[in-house]
Amino acid sequence: MTYRYHDESIIKSLPEDTIFVFGSNLAGDHAGGAARTALQHFGAVRGVGRGWAGQSFAIPTMNEHLQQMPLSQIQHYIDDFKTYTKNHPKMKYFLTSIGCGIAGYKVEEIAPMFKGISHNVIFPASFRPFVEKSLPKLNQHFLHTIFRDPVIFASNPDELIEVLALNDNEKSLAKILLNTQMYPTDSNGRDRIFEIEDILYGLKGKVFEWQSNSEGSMLFGGVILALLELYSINEQDFAEVWHGQREITPPRPAHRAKK
Repeated sequence: MTYRYHDESIIKSLPEDTIFVFGSNLAGDHAGGAARTALQHFGAVRGVGRGWAGQSFAIPTMNEHLQQMPLSQIQHYIDDFKTYTKNHPKMKYFLTSIGCGIAGYKVEEIAPMFKGISHNVIFPASFRPFVEKSLPKLNQHFLHTIFRDPVIFASNPDELIEVLALNDNEKSLAKILLNTQMYPTDSNGRDRIFEIEDILYGLKGKVFEWQSNSEGSMLFGGVILALLELYSINEQDFAEVWHGQREITPPRPAHRAKK
């Protein structure tokens, strides 16, 4: 199934027929992240940490003590949400990256739980490879095609990617990487500059050259960071693929019952 996606930028309003879906805690303490946005702009109610309120829908990812829930319990609440979307087909649902902020889970752990949900859900772009097409193997040709100035600095990367010598799955991966916000902050507002600087330092002299501490090098580093997180690899893995020494198979989604 093909879904719609949003770019994960911070929003303060949605059409009347669209519900803001956020990760919550059972105490209903909407103090940070998307929960705070839901409280301030979409009618979420303090003390209500589950289900519909105003123009919002809360999916618990933390318990009443503000502690991380096990994935199996989160899956239960996601299944409830799936039923809700099926029973309210005239509405649309703007899903944020629940569980991937304060709760501390990774996208690859949360996103697969939403597979098979109704078509009226609008996913965060980072969920795409885990609810739709499979990620391709990572190889030298892909890296050498993507990590070039015209691609990284393109004003409309999606349009450019369509004419690159990549298969459909590789084009999908390229769009995910180039549309994933990492610099200067990620889509959750977290500062990633030090991580990017560490990556660039670790790859210095091992792959292509860049001007140290420049805006351009940070953009390159941000895309590399997105790739490392998506495939759960490190700088050495990247370098080996870059030089054609190996190909990397995408990570398997976490099992729903993982603790």
